[in-house]
Amino acid sequence: MTYRLIAAAAGLILTGGLLTGIPLRAEVIEQVLVKVNGEIVSKSDFEQRLTSSLARPEYANAKTDFELQKAIGELTPDLILEAVDELLLIQRGRELNYSLSDAQFKEILENIKKQNNLTEEAQFQAALKQEGMTLADLRRNIERSMMISQVQSAEVTQKLSATEEEAREYFEAHRSDFTTPSEVMLREILIEVPASDRGVSVAQDEEAKAKAEDVRQRLLKGEPFPRLAAEVSSSASKANGGLIGPIHMDELAPQLQQLLGKLKVGELADVIRTTRGYQILKIESRTEVKSRTFEEARNDIGRRVIDGKSRAALQKYLDELRAQADIKWRNPELQRAYDQALAKRRQQAGVVAKPAA
Repeated sequence: MTYRLIAAAAGLILTGGLLTGIPLRAEVIEQVLVKVNGEIVSKSDFEQRLTSSLARPEYANAKTDFELQKAIGELTPDLILEAVDELLLIQRGRELNYSLSDAQFKEILENIKKQNNLTEEAQFQAALKQEGMTLADLRRNIERSMMISQVQSAEVTQKLSATEEEAREYFEAHRSDFTTPSEVMLREILIEVPASDRGVSVAQDEEAKAKAEDVRQRLLKGEPFPRLAAEVSSSASKANGGLIGPIHMDELAPQLQQLLGKLKVGELADVIRTTRGYQILKIESRTEVKSRTFEEARNDIGRRVIDGKSRAALQKYLDELRAQADIKWRNPELQRAYDQALAKRRQQAGVVAKPAA
């Protein structure tokens, strides 16, 4: 479904179902869904959020009115909560005098053009048009995102810290996260056993095994592995001299881990039977398991502990902004969706809602 079709469908359904009951006034161009400290979230703003979300892959197959209504019902609670939260953070950003300077916008604009290979101004303008945006829309979106990020950083993240006890508890509970498993680079030669609808011929199986044993002996006598792989291997790796990897040892089957674990770098394994035929493996290189100590991982641990705290801290901060805000709803159904999403978000963050005054 195209972007325009999704937008049209979202608008039709919003008008005909979810957002009914909004009073229409001749002097008001936008239909107001909610006012937050005097600033509005309009119907068209919310439709844009819905349109963007409906374009995601998990909703790409929603085509009938029923399917679209179901998708919109799933998306609406989180989207309306997101809209109000963003407005609260942006308003706080203005109070802190955050803004996007002309120089910052120009730098960001140049990076956008570079990353998207838009070397000509006409290309950039065409890309904006395709997204249904003007340059002013782009600047507004960038400034809003920047302000939200700055407020979250200054008012929430930067005020969080990880104590020594918290850091050590996290390290003990997540030691595997700070361990790099052993990796091997292998070379392989596969001698394939022909198969048919009737299965595998015993004679052909024995012939392939004998050929593999002969190739292994040639390797032991010093013939170059890459040359023999290119000459006799049935594996796609023959184009690369039989080279495969790097491979984490813990991702291999236990039997193969045991087999390779006995070999030194440069040694050949015995011929082994695989589903396709007979395989010869050589260890080209190996890195050993490396575990970082607490001191070596301290910075990473601190960031992870703070990241773990940030969801609850942000939710508490937003609750403080809500408590101080004047939020006026124009649509009871949307307010119920908002309350539903807020309760769910608090539960996920482990935040207990304060009783109403």
